[in-house]
Amino acid sequence: MMVNTLYKLATGVALALVLSACAHQGGTALDEVGAPQVPATLSVDEADAKLKLAASEREAAENEFAAREQECYNKFFVNSCLDKAKEKRRLILVRLRAVEAEANHFKRAESVRLRDIDLAKTQEDARLDAEQRAAAVPKPVKVVAPEPAPPKPQGKSVAEREAEHAAKLQKLAAEEAAEAPRRAAREAQFAKKQADAVARQKRVAQRLAERQAEADAKAAKAAAASAPAAAVPPAK
Repeated sequence: MMVNTLYKLATGVALALVLSACAHQGGTALDEVGAPQVPATLSVDEADAKLKLAASEREAAENEFAAREQECYNKFFVNSCLDKAKEKRRLILVRLRAVEAEANHFKRAESVRLRDIDLAKTQEDARLDAEQRAAAVPKPVKVVAPEPAPPKPQGKSVAEREAEHAAKLQKLAAEEAAEAPRRAAREAQFAKKQADAVARQKRVAQRLAERQAEADAKAAKAAAASAPAAAVPPAK
C-alpha cells in the first residue's frame, strides 16, 4: 500500500513538473501542426492525475484572468492590457486542452484494450469448454422396449350380448317405473283442468241465462207500461 502511495505521489510531482515546463516553454513546446506537445501517458492513474491537475490549473488561470481584468480597467491602455491577459489565458487553455485530450484518449484506448482482453478470455474459455464437452464420452442410453399391447377381442360372446340386452331392458323398466308417478300426476292435473273448465262454462252459461231473464222481465214490464188503457163501456 505504501509503494502504491509513493508511486502516485511521484506521478503527481512528475506531472506538475511536466505541465509547468510546458507552460514556461510557451511556443517552443509545439509539434509539427502547432499543437502543444504532451508527454505520453503510461497508466490510468497517470491519466487521472493529469486530468485533475489540468482542472486545477484551469481554475487558477480563470481566477488569474479575472483579477488581471480588474487591474486592466484601472490602467490607461485598457485594451492592450486586456489583450495580453486574454492571450495568456488562451495559451494556458490550449495547453490544458491538449493535456486533457491526450489523457482521455489514453483512458479510452486502455478501456478498449481491457475489454478486448476480457472478450478474448471469454471466447477462449468457451472454446475450451466446448472441446471438453466434445471429448467427454457420452453414457450409453438404455433402450427400454415397450411391452406388447394385449390382443383385442375379435367380437362379443353370446353371454355378453345377452347380458347387455338384459341390462337395457332393466334400465327401460326402471325409467318407466320412475316416470309413472310423474305421468299420473300430469294426467290428474289435466283432468282437474278439464273439470274446472266445464264448471266455469256452466257458471258462465248460468249467469248469461240469469241476465237474459232479467232483460226479458224488464222488457215485458216496459211494454206493459207503455200499452194504452182498455176503453170502459158506458153504463146503460
